[in-house]
Amino acid sequence: MVLGLIELAVVLAVLGLLATVGWSLWTALRQNAAAAPLPARQREQVAAAVAQARWVPAHDEVDGVTRILVRRTYTGLDGLPAVLDERVLETFPAQDPAWEARFTEAMSTARYRCAYLNAEDSP
Repeated sequence: MVLGLIELAVVLAVLGLLATVGWSLWTALRQNAAAAPLPARQREQVAAAVAQARWVPAHDEVDGVTRILVRRTYTGLDGLPAVLDERVLETFPAQDPAWEARFTEAMSTARYRCAYLNAEDSP
């Protein structure tokens, strides 16, 4: 009886090991397939989109701090903007009493910087 239980435990352990190895291999293969290079036509489309990337002004709020930034973006294959580069120009507290004036001034600066950077990048 005890010998039968030991054999059952060994069989279950071997099956568990095989299942774990199989799951690990399946996961690794799926990740490699997702990271596969794009077909040539899509690579060309992405390269053309990146070549036409433009600087755009942006803002966000992180941990109660407003950030004014410029981002170099292009339109990805999915039609959504993709960010190549991001630079923070100015930060100030979101609760600043002069928030609106600071925001307006900083966004104006960001738009000017984008115009300058885009002019610099154009042929």
